[in-house]
Amino acid sequence: MRKIFIRFLWGILCTGILFSAIAFVAIWNGWIGYMPDIEDLQNPISRYASQIYSADGKIIGTYNINRENRVHINYDNLSPNIVNALIATEDERFYDHSGIDFIALGRAVVKRGLLGQESAGGGSTITQQLAKQLYSNTANSTIERLLQKPIEWCIAVKLERYYTKSEIITMYLNYFDFLHNAVGIKTASNVYFNKDPKELSVSEAAMLIGLCKNPSFFNPVRYPDRCKERRNVVLGQMLKAGYLSENEYESACNSDLKLDFHRPDHKDGTATYFREFLRQYMMAKRPDKNNYPSWNKVQYSIDSLAWETDPLYGWCNKNFKKNGDTYNVYTDGLKIFTTIDTRMQKYAEDAMLRHVGRYLQPEFSKENRKKANAPFTTALKPSEVKSIMTRAIRQSERYRVMKENGASEEEINEAFRKKTEMTVFTYNGDIDTTMSPLDSIRYVKSFLRSGFVSMDAKTGAVKAYVGGINFNHFKYDMATSGRRQVGSTTKPFLYALSLENGMSPCDRVLNVQTTYGNWTPRNGSRSHYGEMVSLKWGLAQSNNWISANLMSRINPQDFLRILREFGINTTGVYPSMVLCLGPYEASVCEMVSAYTTFANGGIHCSPMFVSKIEDSEGNVIANFQPRMNEVISETCAYQMLEMLQGVINNGTGGRMRYKYGIECEMGGKTGTTNRNSDAWFMGFTPSLVSGCWVGGEDRDIHFDSTRMGQGANMALPIWAYYMKKVFADKSLGYSPEEKFDIPYGFNSCQSEEDEFQEESIEDVFE
Repeated sequence: MRKIFIRFLWGILCTGILFSAIAFVAIWNGWIGYMPDIEDLQNPISRYASQIYSADGKIIGTYNINRENRVHINYDNLSPNIVNALIATEDERFYDHSGIDFIALGRAVVKRGLLGQESAGGGSTITQQLAKQLYSNTANSTIERLLQKPIEWCIAVKLERYYTKSEIITMYLNYFDFLHNAVGIKTASNVYFNKDPKELSVSEAAMLIGLCKNPSFFNPVRYPDRCKERRNVVLGQMLKAGYLSENEYESACNSDLKLDFHRPDHKDGTATYFREFLRQYMMAKRPDKNNYPSWNKVQYSIDSLAWETDPLYGWCNKNFKKNGDTYNVYTDGLKIFTTIDTRMQKYAEDAMLRHVGRYLQPEFSKENRKKANAPFTTALKPSEVKSIMTRAIRQSERYRVMKENGASEEEINEAFRKKTEMTVFTYNGDIDTTMSPLDSIRYVKSFLRSGFVSMDAKTGAVKAYVGGINFNHFKYDMATSGRRQVGSTTKPFLYALSLENGMSPCDRVLNVQTTYGNWTPRNGSRSHYGEMVSLKWGLAQSNNWISANLMSRINPQDFLRILREFGINTTGVYPSMVLCLGPYEASVCEMVSAYTTFANGGIHCSPMFVSKIEDSEGNVIANFQPRMNEVISETCAYQMLEMLQGVINNGTGGRMRYKYGIECEMGGKTGTTNRNSDAWFMGFTPSLVSGCWVGGEDRDIHFDSTRMGQGANMALPIWAYYMKKVFADKSLGYSPEEKFDIPYGFNSCQSEEDEFQEESIEDVFE
């Protein structure tokens, strides 16, 4: 009987071993459960956030999906403290096993499984934990979790075959979610301590590794005391493993957490408008006319041209990875090196805040207190204001949601008039208030908007890009997406065409009001009326009659042609006489790009946003070069330089000298459209071309006073504040002493005649 029983036990044992062997073979080959294929095992982490770098080497943001803000980092860039803390706490025999630690596994089975000792520690190695994170779904029961374990053991052994120990540690730390959108050790180090992983101290490394047990339970932001206790447990394990001395252990245990916490958010930080523009630009697909509304065919034309001529536009969908898939900025861990300079970007953002937020907006609010139609112009009738507000209601998210839920127009109108709690923007910070949605629309419209772009004059590299006053509340980008009438900033293009057709800056024309067919242009000043005045004087004073005279001498189609060569999209623009006063629309970026032609010897530079792109392994996969085309001759460019300098020295841009004290060599042009709806200033030095637009969300929102609403008051000061900071920062290398490269002895006129004595600049309006 005893022999039978022993044989029976041996039979059970052998059967169990055989069954286990068969089961493991089946699991290993993927016949039971899930076993990743070789390609998946060789590339186990499929999602890495792409990083955006500035020209001065700063990370200005990331693109990620599902809040997986994971940034790839190599083992060499890890602090030894973080590696030692991980091994001491999670897998003390990490370097001695091949994926499964049978000693730890046996201890866990006996002490935890049989004796129920929760403090006995787990049996999972770092490699098994990595396998679990990569390939196991969350178990819904203990049985399901037990069934997952053998699969994870097999995957762990395979991982050990494909990767070195240091690579496994790197993958583990790159993959783990440390909470607060801090996925991966690089992001976590930045989020909690504002450091790179290589700079982490013993205490900081121990805190982060302590989160690996349960990041929510040991959340250092919400439960600092609990987190500190867990950190000290990790430090104790490091002491036990011999990674710390007694003194180091005591010192680290007695230290505070010393967090430098900031929650990463794509809406925060510098260059927010630029980062969002770049994301959309790189991820764009081939334009399909059917996807564009009938009122936005201009954008279809712009996008189609960009797809064909700009390698960066739609780059992710034009280029392919080794496996044949297109790139994705959310998951492929790209390093995107932009042309943005963080210092110049800050100066541009500060300049806009200083002028629009601290000067223009208070003045606009003061003027609005006197308007029944505020913030709209007094020129509008109440019925016209109602029409604008009705359109704004129907374009709102609240209206769309209510309509989809079956609400009637009466119910929607009632909801828009009912007061509700909301958070609104102010320049002193967001405030909680009670306001009806209808009033909130009018409140939002009461804020002036602005766009600013600064480019390298020789390459078109975009150094600063500001799309608005606050990305959180005003997401519409006025640097590239917004298109507004350009007003008098178009006049240099007309003058350049006239010079190319044989005229000279010193040629004189009669300064009188003239009717051309059914159009009679008006002018803001009658200075020197009825006299012969030079083109140089006409441009400096932004005289509309002179511009109309020049336009009458050329074919409007030729003017449209040269506008396109300057880089301005003219889709849908009708060729007519009135084009000389800038009634067509363009973006700030287009206008700044166009003005590079005058600073660059007649060569137009298209905007360049990115210099190169690297993959997650540091391989350069794309380089970008300046894109240029010749628009006007060198001689014409030199003539325009002198004329545009005259705008600053003796014309409508004169306050740049006498009020803001900018003494560098520069050219520029102010611009103001009808009723002061749009205010512009375009200015350039030998090295930088920058431009600014200021206006309302709608063209009927503006200063009624020309003194306040003209480009010289609304937009020019932003350029001045920006350039003062740029010149003051010697590390940037821009000098106010720099001169335009005009040949020695160059004379823009055959015979220079005396110019008229200029009147007070304050009396000159565009």
